[in-house]
Amino acid sequence: MLGDLWSLQGRYRTLHLTWFAFFLTFVVWFNLAPLATTVKADLGLDLGQIRTVAICNVALTIPARVLIGMLLDKFGPRKTYSAILVFSVIPCLLFASAQDFNQLVVARLLLSIVGAGFVIGIRMVAEWFPPKEIGLAEGIYGGWGNFGSAFSALTLVALAGFLSFSGGFELPTGAILNWRGAIALTGIISAVYGVIYFFNVTDTPPGKAYQKPAKSAGLEVTSMRDFWGLLGMNVPFAAILCVLCWRLQKVGFLNAGTYPLALLAVLVWFGFQTWGIIRTNRDLINGVKQYPKEDRYEFKQVAILELTYIVNFGSELAVVSMLPTFFETTFDLPKATAGILASCFAFVNLVARPGGGLISDKLGSRKNTMAFLTGGLGIGYLIMSMIKPGAFSGSLGITVAVLITMLASFFVQAGEGATFAMVPLVKKRVTGQIAGLVGAYGNVGAVAYLTIFSLLPMWMGGGKDPSAEIIASSNSAFFQILGTAGLIVAFLCFFFLKEPKGSFAEEHADEKALVNA
Repeated sequence: MLGDLWSLQGRYRTLHLTWFAFFLTFVVWFNLAPLATTVKADLGLDLGQIRTVAICNVALTIPARVLIGMLLDKFGPRKTYSAILVFSVIPCLLFASAQDFNQLVVARLLLSIVGAGFVIGIRMVAEWFPPKEIGLAEGIYGGWGNFGSAFSALTLVALAGFLSFSGGFELPTGAILNWRGAIALTGIISAVYGVIYFFNVTDTPPGKAYQKPAKSAGLEVTSMRDFWGLLGMNVPFAAILCVLCWRLQKVGFLNAGTYPLALLAVLVWFGFQTWGIIRTNRDLINGVKQYPKEDRYEFKQVAILELTYIVNFGSELAVVSMLPTFFETTFDLPKATAGILASCFAFVNLVARPGGGLISDKLGSRKNTMAFLTGGLGIGYLIMSMIKPGAFSGSLGITVAVLITMLASFFVQAGEGATFAMVPLVKKRVTGQIAGLVGAYGNVGAVAYLTIFSLLPMWMGGGKDPSAEIIASSNSAFFQILGTAGLIVAFLCFFFLKEPKGSFAEEHADEKALVNA
């Protein structure tokens, strides 16, 4: 596969077009992080408000990934990916024209939907590559596409400075950065590529049928035990959205009248989702339908993969959102320099996520790969918690801090590759929905982690304007929380995750069943 990767023909052409689509959604999704301190200063936001905007950046991605997983299985990845790329220009322009905190929150909530694009490519790549190569193929898709967040950190500050020559604004510090123009431009480019993508890909290779579930209102399960497990694993979606509503009420975006309405909207969404699951599995519930052994899968597999994505991708979203400011405040660096250093976390994605998929393909056990990488993630974050002002000083200290960050990042990104090396192998015909659920749990983790991160300074007695010492201590505690969660999930992988059927076969099990039928 590696030898043919740059042929740009057939499935490899589809892979390159698709990872670049994912890349652009991440450029758009993370266009705030490198410009956060600039936006904060320009609009006069306090620390709690700008961190709340960061939380909103991942909020609606939770229901969006579930919904897009359903639409993906029904309409196919070509139409679904093109639509979300074109949509991205709307919230980008809204954010670029925002004049106050409330407008920023609305625009960022809409922008969080763009982050759901990732799950679309998982199904597209699974359609074009066999199980024995799925780890590397999905790893390339995820790793190279995920580099969009690093690209934002590397380039948007410079782009904002360049655009300021044609009409920027001066911040209190004297810096001139046209952050509005930079963010608007990312959305425009994404929308243009959405049209290009639509006319240059197909859902499946020639002669291959696109498998759709009979019903797509909810995930199809194959036993009553799995049905109750699915309902239980949907509760955290609603719970974390309620946490987000509470957070928005705390910072004044929701008032006494709108806060209950927001909670009611979450309840309605949860009820709608639950009813969809019941409708899809009605024959199973009523005892009318029984699945033959060869057509069954264990939902426990999905649940554990959801937890792995909390601790790898969920933590990545949280860390990427705070890392530029972390380097800026820890080492007293200029914004552009801090953004470049912070980009090393996502930069590792170029090799780590494909590496995780490749290890999963070659090691002979996708389960053990998942467990090992998740354990390494936990240890890496615990080491990162030691990066504090004074503990690492000077150029050597910064270099060591960057190397530690890159080491932790390798296990995080490789773990993501290992997760989605397994997702397409659980049950082919509902891969979109499984990918949507697993991906959504990544955002559950991100919202939970970012909420904890935003509250840690206050819990440590820092109030709304914490001292540098309080901020440093809260950063350290944050990385310790990430590390501990990683080690717990690694334990679950070692002892409860199972090796998928046909992990290294020439074709998917569902496709074999169709051929044999």
